[in-house]
Order: sequence, then C-alpha cells, then structure tokens
Amino acid sequence: MIVVPVKEGENIERALKKFKRKFEKTGVVKELRRRQCFDKPSVVKRDQKIHAVYVEKMQLGEE
Repeated sequence: MIVVPVKEGENIERALKKFKRKFEKTGVVKELRRRQCFDKPSVVKRDQKIHAVYVEKMQLGEE
C-alpha cells in the first residue's frame, strides 16, 4: 500500500504528484500490461538474447 504523508499547508497537486511517482516506481501498470498476453518461452528467450547483444554493442561502443 502506498502512503504519501501530506504536510500541513502542502498543495494537494504536489501530494498527488508524489503519489503518481511512487505508483510508477512500483511497476504495477507495467506488470499488468505484461500479463495481458502470453508470450511463448522461445519468444521471451529470443528477445532477451537480442537485448543482450544490443547492450553489449552499446558497452563496447563507449569504451
């Protein structure tokens, strides 16, 4: 459960902004979207390999 303490005299928009930021960091929406459709294990593994190659190229390019 997300708790956002609101100080005396604090603007409600600022408190709402803090709540939205905390909610975004929990990753609830991202997990919900990921669970909406099923991905075959082979597709997931292929995507992970493609991402790993991309990250490796980016790291080698910086050095």
